[in-house]
Amino acid sequence: MSQNSLKTDNASRLPWREKYSHLLLPVLLFFTDYAAIVLAEKLAYQLRRSWLPIAAPGFHIPDIYIYAIVPTIFLCFLHMAHTHIRAMPFWKLAASVFQTTLYGMLLILFLMYFAKVSEVVSRLFVGMTWVFTFTFILGFRYALKQYLNRHKLLQIPVLIVGAGKTAELVLKSFDHDSGFGYQVIGLIDDHPISEKLAREFKILGGFNDIENVLKSSGIQHVMITAPGLLPADLLSLVNRIQPYVKHISFVPNLIGMPVGNLEIVSLINENIMMIKVKNNLASATNRFFKRVFDIVVSLICLVFALPLGIVLAAAIYIDSPGPVIFAHLRIGQRKKVFPCYKFRTMVPDAEAILREYLMEHPEAEEEWNHSFKLKDDPRVTRIGRFLRRTSLDELPQFINVLKGDMSLVGPRPIVRVEIPKYGEYFHDFCLVPPGITGMWQVNGRSDTTYAERVQMDSWYVRNWSIWIDIVYLFKTLKVVVSGKGAY
Repeated sequence: MSQNSLKTDNASRLPWREKYSHLLLPVLLFFTDYAAIVLAEKLAYQLRRSWLPIAAPGFHIPDIYIYAIVPTIFLCFLHMAHTHIRAMPFWKLAASVFQTTLYGMLLILFLMYFAKVSEVVSRLFVGMTWVFTFTFILGFRYALKQYLNRHKLLQIPVLIVGAGKTAELVLKSFDHDSGFGYQVIGLIDDHPISEKLAREFKILGGFNDIENVLKSSGIQHVMITAPGLLPADLLSLVNRIQPYVKHISFVPNLIGMPVGNLEIVSLINENIMMIKVKNNLASATNRFFKRVFDIVVSLICLVFALPLGIVLAAAIYIDSPGPVIFAHLRIGQRKKVFPCYKFRTMVPDAEAILREYLMEHPEAEEEWNHSFKLKDDPRVTRIGRFLRRTSLDELPQFINVLKGDMSLVGPRPIVRVEIPKYGEYFHDFCLVPPGITGMWQVNGRSDTTYAERVQMDSWYVRNWSIWIDIVYLFKTLKVVVSGKGAY
């Protein structure tokens, strides 16, 4: 028996729960969502009836609404949005759940109006039910997915075709996003490029062996991660695979394109696929919502940040007497120069110390010229190191956000001498206000190369959505707590 035949036999031994995960997972998600909806209703009911200062003890909702009618409406909308059967990024799931719960609540209000019970049912109860339903469904889904992924339960078996850099990136994305639940059964490639993937997964054969692997294993999901294939070769590969599987995904040769807002239009008669790219930030409505989101969240954050800021200001002054807030000129939207506020983390005569240090340490000068940062910066004070590691030095930038100079999420604010390093991407940078946080903040921060930061800024501008902003804010909290890449 050949080596490839042995590998194919190994691929066929899939546990039953993997073979039927496409049936079991939707059922489990259905009951999880049902529990989340009922719990949301019960909490809103108790708050409105007993727990709030404006409680209404006489308020009553029949059990049939709590356990049957309302959950059925929400579950139907969730099913129509394919949230029970489709693996998707968690931020996209959040957007879908938000829309479906909103539509479900609007339908409930509509039915209440025609049933002539709208004057009896509390509007506060309805509003709380929607907020809690959205929050609990996402929370329960996240906890369930984390548990299943951690214990390798009800994963979707998938075969990866192509074992190069693209496959590494795809699998890295799956590992970091709980919205996906794939289990890689093995890889297909004539000449695997990635040594890392070859160590972690079975190479089940070459391109000519793919039909045998699929027939013996029963795998129904295939991902082609070989964007370098010629169109004719890709078409031939898809045609060979399609009779044996239910789902084929492939990474097209569009790396670098703004893929966050793509629409695919099929011209069936001509057998042509047309891709439409939307520029969300070109919409005045989207820019308005982004601005409102920035203001509302910044005001909420300032309620908690002000007391902490007073304590930090006192600590900065005690450690190094002088101004506690430092205003550094940065480039913003439409090339506007603005003072970017930060808590002072350096000694007052920082520029003179930097010049002297770079003259004495040529290797540090090379590091400075490369990234405009020093890992062991002699100018940074003791409290300054703590502030930088925790990113608390950026708290005053909420003032910049309220002024309109910055956004909560956006490209990294840069100084004038950095403009040449952006090259053709500088136009993207100028389209939006720079952000307190952004892609670079949650993807390694100072550990990333300058070229990577530039590409991240451009990607954000081209793929913006309000959900991406929300995701990066939550990811920033996680990165700040870990302190990864901060100096």
